[in-house]
Amino acid sequence: MFAHLVLRTQYPRRKYVRYKEGAELYGMSLCHFKAFAHEAGAVSKINKMVLVDMDILDKYIEYFREK
Repeated sequence: MFAHLVLRTQYPRRKYVRYKEGAELYGMSLCHFKAFAHEAGAVSKINKMVLVDMDILDKYIEYFREK
């Protein structure tokens, strides 16, 4: 959620993003973002295109933030 607030002007809120855009949005390396998205169960594959569900990823982050 925080990343969306900071970069709202650069990237409008979308439900799904690709790895590269998500990594830029969260300010982490592409490799770490891929691992993070898979760990959260937020990855969807459509043919050869991979999309990350930002709602699932945000909920995953919030879950660990509350602990």
